Amino acid sequence: MANVKTGITLFSLGTPYLKGQLDLEGVIRTAAEMGAEGYEIVASQMIPSYPYVTDEVVEFFRKCTEKYGIAPICYSAQMDRGMLKDRDLTEDEMVARAITDIISANKLGCTVMREQYLLSPNGLGRIAPYAEAYNVHVGIEIHNPESPITPAILDYVKVIEETGSKYIGFIPDFGCFATKPNKPYWDRALAAGASVEVLERMAQLRYDEVSQEEATQILMPELQKCPALFGTLSSMYGFVQFRKSRTAELEGLKKIMPYCFEMHGKCHYVDENLHEVSIPYEEIIPVIANSDYNGYIVTEFEDEGGYDSIEQTTRHVAMVKKLLAEAK
Repeated sequence: MANVKTGITLFSLGTPYLKGQLDLEGVIRTAAEMGAEGYEIVASQMIPSYPYVTDEVVEFFRKCTEKYGIAPICYSAQMDRGMLKDRDLTEDEMVARAITDIISANKLGCTVMREQYLLSPNGLGRIAPYAEAYNVHVGIEIHNPESPITPAILDYVKVIEETGSKYIGFIPDFGCFATKPNKPYWDRALAAGASVEVLERMAQLRYDEVSQEEATQILMPELQKCPALFGTLSSMYGFVQFRKSRTAELEGLKKIMPYCFEMHGKCHYVDENLHEVSIPYEEIIPVIANSDYNGYIVTEFEDEGGYDSIEQTTRHVAMVKKLLAEAK
């Protein structure tokens, strides 16, 4: 049986942090008050010396651990492939950047590091010896529109299996299991004058796997009447895709579970009944609970709709704990 703990990524509280309502210590304190057992550091957002970690930064997090009883468990790195003005980073440069992040993660005591799939499968294989040397398990984030069964992710599986390394793997983001439209985007469209009927028609075209180009032509009269719908339609074919059934993706999750080091509990809106309206947690959590997974489900609230981030993150942590208890 699984041994699942709950945490949050500090990204979930990014809005109050960036607005100055909470400082970094306040964010960590709030995470502890929510019942999180650990947290993921968004390094480029919350570590001033990123991509390096100074002794002062280490001491700050150590003191917070003493005060609030929770420690950083994952170092969320940023693979900024486009950081140069004239060209993308080469694979060699991205590998070097990833190694720097591994060293920084180790310095903070994190044994898991989130890496983005801008690092190629071959690049992931190349950093495996460094990950092992520093005892940092590097997981490629599986983010919508990718999923555990898409070709791009299966290319990573091949490299992981070929190397035999226990230090490279995945961090699935539950957004890739969405079965309903994204509520914040939907609500924004309504506020901009769209009708429920048009939005439902748009969603049905997506369910029917009509191409974005064809859907645009079909809906052109409505799109011209309400230009905000262009963005809504684009989102349905971008990073907030959804399908009626995610059985195949969940079966794919079962197959890669031995390679998973952490789970990103994506949420866009959790209602007062502790139900995420677009992501089927009632189906996802039992898959994890009935596996041999030993790690964290880390709440990741996407603050897109103007909802209270502390309330939403608190609800999500409570929802995950509730569903884990029911799955036992």
